[in-house]
Parts: sequence; C-alpha cells; structure tokens
Amino acid sequence: MNENTLSAPHPASAHPARVYNVWLGGKDHYPVDQEAAELAALANPTIVPSVRANRAFLGRAVRHLTGVGVRQFLDIGTGIPAAANTHEVAQQAAPESRVVYVDNDPIVLSHARALLVSGPEGQTDYVQADVRDVDTILEAASRNLDLDQPVGLMLVAVLQYIKDTEDPWDITRRLLDRLAPGSHLVLSHPAADVTAPEVAESMRIYNERAANHASATPRIHSEVRRFCEGLEILEPGVVTLTRWHPGPDDTPDDTLPMWCAVARKA
Repeated sequence: MNENTLSAPHPASAHPARVYNVWLGGKDHYPVDQEAAELAALANPTIVPSVRANRAFLGRAVRHLTGVGVRQFLDIGTGIPAAANTHEVAQQAAPESRVVYVDNDPIVLSHARALLVSGPEGQTDYVQADVRDVDTILEAASRNLDLDQPVGLMLVAVLQYIKDTEDPWDITRRLLDRLAPGSHLVLSHPAADVTAPEVAESMRIYNERAANHASATPRIHSEVRRFCEGLEILEPGVVTLTRWHPGPDDTPDDTLPMWCAVARKA
C-alpha cells in the first residue's frame, strides 16, 4: 500500500503506525502521516536514528528472552511490518516460539499476512485491538498463548500514546497481572528529559496532526521506571536505547531521547 496508490479517502489525522512507517523509510502511509513525520523530524533530528535504534533494541531484547527460555510473545502496538519482526527474531533463535501481535490501525491489519508467516514449529496470530482494551487483548491472546507459562510482553514505543489521565501504569499492571511468573516486560518510551526542547517541539508538531486518541506524551526517567514497579529490572536498568546490551558494532548514543528496559515478573 502506497500513499500515491491508495484509493480509500485519506484520513484527516496522522496515526502512529503510519508515521513510524515513514521514519523507517516505508511506503505505507498517507500524506498527513508524511507531513507529521517530516516536520517532527525537522524539529528533532534524533527521531529517525531513535526509531532505528528502537528496532534494534527490540531485536536484542527478544533474543535475550529466547535465551532465558521464553517461547511466547505478546507484541502490542505492532506497527506496520518491517525487517526483523518479533516472530522472525524469536523463531530464528527458537523455532517453536509463538507470537500474538496487536494493533489498532486497519492498515496494520491489511498487512497481517506478513506477520502470520510462521515456521512450521511455531505460531503467529494477529488481533486488532487498542492497548487500552486489556480484557479483549488477553482473551484473544489466550487462544494461542498459554498465559500460565512465561510470556514476553512487548510494549515497545506504544505507552506514550496513553495519556496520564488514562493511567498507562495501571494498563501495564493489568496486562502483567494475567501473565505467569517468569514473564518479562520489554519496554521503550520517548524521553522527556533527554534533548528536552527538541522532543517537546517535535511532539507538539506531531500532536497537532494526530487524532486525539493517538497524541503522544514523552515521559521522564522516573515515570518510565514506574512501568516496572513490582518487577525485577534486568541490568543495566532503565537506560537509553543503545546502552541496553549493545553489540560489538553498536556505538552508544545518549542523545537519542528514548528510555528502554527489560524487567522480569517473579
């Protein structure tokens, strides 16, 4: 699907999955998404490298979880398929891994076939739902995941779209409450306290063009750490993206305004 070939009416507001697609260099978006992505990136030039570093963090975190025996993943806020999706990374390391993807953008649903290409030993599924719909997500996920066994809960660059008044910390807790001990939270979140003026301006530009339910709120380190309350935060803690177990060819860059962490439920 391409912004130049879409026959459906163009939406009036930008959507996170489609804006993220622009930043990743994809073609599955509308002009309103292109405008929001480009103007936000002009205000904050670290956005594109942050998005790519965030994708790399997801891969490293999934490989870590498969290394400690996790074979089930619930990926909420999936976005439009790109390279190294969760099931591809997990099943490369552990072919029997099962993955359930969740997103609320119909464009992501139109690409779901790309997310459902599983190896013969594993399984993938897709659920169209909003991260706020905790009961719907867990009920649907339980058809393919055994919630009595450890699950990797992927909340990667999604919680910023839940306003403080909607209590994203409670939503996260409710999701984790249903998961078995040994489950892990994989989290990344835009930082309000790294390159703060640029982040604030880019968020203002994006929010002016986004639907109300998709406006974004960056948060400071202590607020991001709250998502891990009651969990064992794995080393090196809540850090910038390139500080979480970088590979030998990774260069740490603390100017990228996004916090990340992996935490274990005891």
